[in-house]
Amino acid sequence: MRVAITGATGLIGSALGTRLEDAGHTVVRLRRVERADGTTTGDEGAAWDPAAGWVAPGALEGCDALVHLAGASIGEGRWTPKRKAVLRESRIEATRGLVKHLATLSDGPRVLVGASAIGVYGDRGDEPLDEGSRPAQGFLAELASDWEREALAAEALGTRVAVARFGIVLDRQSGALPRMLLPFRFGAGGRLGSGRQWMSWVTLDDATRAVEFLLTHDLRGACNVTAPGALTNREFTRVLARVLHRPALFPAPAFVLRLALGQAADELLLASTRVTPRRLTAAGFAFEQPELEGALRSVLARDERGSVARALG
Repeated sequence: MRVAITGATGLIGSALGTRLEDAGHTVVRLRRVERADGTTTGDEGAAWDPAAGWVAPGALEGCDALVHLAGASIGEGRWTPKRKAVLRESRIEATRGLVKHLATLSDGPRVLVGASAIGVYGDRGDEPLDEGSRPAQGFLAELASDWEREALAAEALGTRVAVARFGIVLDRQSGALPRMLLPFRFGAGGRLGSGRQWMSWVTLDDATRAVEFLLTHDLRGACNVTAPGALTNREFTRVLARVLHRPALFPAPAFVLRLALGQAADELLLASTRVTPRRLTAAGFAFEQPELEGALRSVLARDERGSVARALG
């Protein structure tokens, strides 16, 4: 297959590109540029400007599939009105522009795998959640819902669209896990808030394997990309402490998290989402790391990339 990827330098996109190339696929990495007028000058290759809704002519012609992962980071700082606008534009407007571009192609991708997040479900306590669960209200949930809707608009073009609702993606070098490790580095690790909130996670390897599965299997619509072994934050913290051989004695009170991050604390760190990957597993996808302890030991294992000790500094 010839697969184009937006967000190809990000956590998932970078690993996915390598995985696909190792499997013998051709990868076209769309390079983000900023263009004042949207005109073409010279050989732009696989460039695109999400804000302008512009894609270099020919960049997606002849591609069998498009994996759309691009979007500004949700977890960086407070959600000020300006930051919220950036988060929406980088997802909603960018996806809308891509779909409009797809409509102009004579030989464009017939498969689109779009990114989303389990934040679409909101804060649901102990309720088990699968793809049939209703979306919630709130900034993050509505952002994810709107993002999915723009990607699914490509179905009108005859494109098969699958939307990957990612949980917390675990990788030693980037993403959420290094931030989790930091307090343990100073002996101050602990649960977040009450610790009763459910955390749905997936290793980076399984996340990229799931995207490859969505590219090659006839799945349509939303698919949860989370390991089946969701845990509460309290349990997650205990497992992480055991793997690291560090104490977990210093909880981070909810009010402190809210002071630091505002609304983002409630919707990212304190919200409870107990998600199961029903559609993926029903289609025959098998997670290589379905349980957290084995997953963490694998991600943090001593190998040519480093060790637990190095991860902790």
